[in-house]
Amino acid sequence: MLRKINLLILGILVVFVTGCSEDFLETTPTDSISEGDAFASVNNMFLVLNGLHRQMYAQNPLSGTASSRSGQSHFMPSLDAMGGDMIHSSPGNGWMTSDLRWLTHTNATFTTVNNFWYERYHFVATANNLINLIADNGYETTDPDIRNILGQAYAYRAWAYHQLVSTFAKGYLVGSPSTDPGVPLLLVAGAPYTSEPRSTVQVVYDQINSDIANSISFFNGASSPDNKSHLSINAAQGIKARVDLTQGRWSEAATAAAAARDGFPLLSESAWLSGFNSASLSEVIWAGTVIDSETNYYQSYFYYISPTFNGSQNRTNPKLINKEAYDAIPDTDFRINMALPLAPNTNSSASNGLGGSYVTDPNYDNEDDFWDAWEAIIDEYGMTTGHNTHPYMAVKFLQANPGGIDPDDVIYMRSAEMYLIEAEAKAMLSDISGAQAVLQVFGSSRDSAYDATAFATQDALIDHIKWQRAVELYGEGFSFHDHIRWDEGIDMTNSGASETLYRDGFMQDKPSVNDAWIWKIPQAEIDANPNLTEADQN
Repeated sequence: MLRKINLLILGILVVFVTGCSEDFLETTPTDSISEGDAFASVNNMFLVLNGLHRQMYAQNPLSGTASSRSGQSHFMPSLDAMGGDMIHSSPGNGWMTSDLRWLTHTNATFTTVNNFWYERYHFVATANNLINLIADNGYETTDPDIRNILGQAYAYRAWAYHQLVSTFAKGYLVGSPSTDPGVPLLLVAGAPYTSEPRSTVQVVYDQINSDIANSISFFNGASSPDNKSHLSINAAQGIKARVDLTQGRWSEAATAAAAARDGFPLLSESAWLSGFNSASLSEVIWAGTVIDSETNYYQSYFYYISPTFNGSQNRTNPKLINKEAYDAIPDTDFRINMALPLAPNTNSSASNGLGGSYVTDPNYDNEDDFWDAWEAIIDEYGMTTGHNTHPYMAVKFLQANPGGIDPDDVIYMRSAEMYLIEAEAKAMLSDISGAQAVLQVFGSSRDSAYDATAFATQDALIDHIKWQRAVELYGEGFSFHDHIRWDEGIDMTNSGASETLYRDGFMQDKPSVNDAWIWKIPQAEIDANPNLTEADQN
């Protein structure tokens, strides 16, 4: 698209091939195919799509981007750190420190905004190529494989534009969509490779709504997905549920969420506590099935968030759950085991200033108990002796092979999220009993004493759903945009975060009165796009 001509056609000029079956996914995937060959067969079009599946998690710098912030697997923990749900305990090796301080998305020249923008426009450009060239080459849309390809292409374009417009524009529910500037809307492929000005937020959402409707339509009668890396009709319904929720289309969001979770049963206690490292978990609707030989290791999802990953980011900076959210988990809820509130603070560089020994850690009064507690955690979870621990450290995300750097799957969508979307939408419709019924099914799967009737008003339901999302979806990348939808600011006072570490990210006013929630457009885009000027900058 925008910065360089070859970004527009990258989806067909260079495709990272991950194959179309489980067998292919177990082999080394890197290859490329020519523009002429990319659409010469159905199999090659699946290879184009597989390049997108892999781009969601892999370390492949696209034109105009850097490998240091690769794919959705980087931005999920980044957005949760910025949104205040995933707490950093120290600066660690520096990764994401600027993100949580709110210094990256407010800087138009920073790599973070650059990668977020160009990576998502890569998805748009590739989807455009698939959609338009299928039509131009006369493929029969009754063919199940063609319907699968189109279903995925339209879903990816809807997903990418929703990511862009909800990040680089004012929130739909807190702004004026019909007049607020959105993002450039590109629907064509090929010469003359020109860009477009910013469309309004409403126009962009109109296209997203159309694309996801087309996706769902094409998935009806389509061939089945090979694995959960591939988008499916359930994933498309899940994207629709997210998009509808963002717009306040409550009834549509509830219906789509219920459809998305169909066939994906909620996790048992043992499965929930197993580490969220496998796409095979029953709840997983959409995930990156990571290929061992093609992982990005020290820029992978688990490198950022897993307490067991053997990297300097986690050894020196165990991630914490927000203390307020965790302390509200009842003893009857097995998710109380997702964090360790009494883990000893072994890091002398911990940002709360209480780390290094039993002398500074208020939870311990002698050296033996302090180090015995650390050793017990290291042994139980398979960390190395170089790993530090910290009170309220999260142990939700655990490697299948702890203490190493082996890759694990990256989960993008679960049925638990869909239950919470459906409940929120019904609550916003003032359907109190309907919201309670959905929550009862979900909540009782986590808490043996759960009683949804305790939340008898719309306000009580919404507050409870906000808490459920903070606990259930911790680390999965939703908190930043949740704050925008709810028009809530950030106040980390009682979270366990250090104001010294977080700085501007420690407290922010609500999005409706605070444009710092809107990411800067990359300066490179302003400079290169003839349809944008400095006046278009956020």
